[in-house]
Amino acid sequence: MKQYVVLSHEPWQAIPTRTQQLVTRLKRAQVLFFEPAGPKERKQGRQVRPGVFLYTLPPAPVVPERASLLFRRAWQRQASQVLRAMSRHSFRDAVLWTTSPAQVHLLDYLAYQGLIYDCGRDWSHLPLHWEGDLSAAADVVFAASPYLRDRLSPCNANIALIPNGVNFPMFCRTDLDTPPELSGLSGPVLGWVGAVDAALDLAPVEYAAKGHSRWQFVLVGPVSDNPRLTYLRELPNVHLLGPRPMVEVPDYLGRFDVCLDLQRRDRLDSDVIPRRIYEYLSTGKPIVTMLLPEQVEEFPDVIYGAHSLEEYDRMCASALAEDPTWVSPRRRDYGSAAAWSRRASEIQRILSGIGLY
Repeated sequence: MKQYVVLSHEPWQAIPTRTQQLVTRLKRAQVLFFEPAGPKERKQGRQVRPGVFLYTLPPAPVVPERASLLFRRAWQRQASQVLRAMSRHSFRDAVLWTTSPAQVHLLDYLAYQGLIYDCGRDWSHLPLHWEGDLSAAADVVFAASPYLRDRLSPCNANIALIPNGVNFPMFCRTDLDTPPELSGLSGPVLGWVGAVDAALDLAPVEYAAKGHSRWQFVLVGPVSDNPRLTYLRELPNVHLLGPRPMVEVPDYLGRFDVCLDLQRRDRLDSDVIPRRIYEYLSTGKPIVTMLLPEQVEEFPDVIYGAHSLEEYDRMCASALAEDPTWVSPRRRDYGSAAAWSRRASEIQRILSGIGLY
């Protein structure tokens, strides 16, 4: 049974992260999952999945790299906790799974058989040599998008494209219950699932909602400060529902007539396809997305792409009038192809080829 030490840059969550989705699907594997320090103290070493044990690391260094002695000591403190956990669970010849360039500073203090770097996002705000050194040291690099793959390929020839995925069995279901908040809505329902925060561009929703009083716009997800919320709350056909448990999200999507995708100002230069798109595709429902001026839609045969508010409005109307006979099954095919189980199987195949699985 292979042993993996996973260093996650995100905490273990009820809504599984990319790292959780991938490592928990590794068959016949033991996993020590290390999350970053958080506001709440959690029991160390608790089993969160069969064969998966969760640990919380001490806070990451806050001193600059140039303060070399203090910087090294802070990383040594993190490494010491990892080593203690490895000893406790009799981890020998483990494979180290990294997810952030900052984790390169742990490599000198840990013993491992092999090194994986899973790059799930753009880290250009960190010193470039961190990611370059980590990629060069890795036995294999997984990249979540073509841009990330191309950017890291000069550092490592063994690099594979592993996009985000979806829990397909969960989102392709048709035996759904209509949520009580949506049962009384009349007219078509156009919905978004995700955080509604300051970075989300809500202009397309406001524009379309003002122009179509019969259309109902439903936003499911945590709501925080956004400059357009004041105007949206005044519109009777806009419904901000707040967060819902992940197990209930398919029920909300099942009531949507159109699934909406919106731009985030904090990810304008990212070509990483969000998990939300694959969740939408798995339902077979029409999808309308807002694109940047030069951006090309990744799934042009099944997603309505718009480059302006007016075009977004027109695409919503086209989506509502769509004949789903051909296109709906094709969307589900895209969703099925992106199932996390398939992503994990591809990773297992690659790791087996280099002796790390």
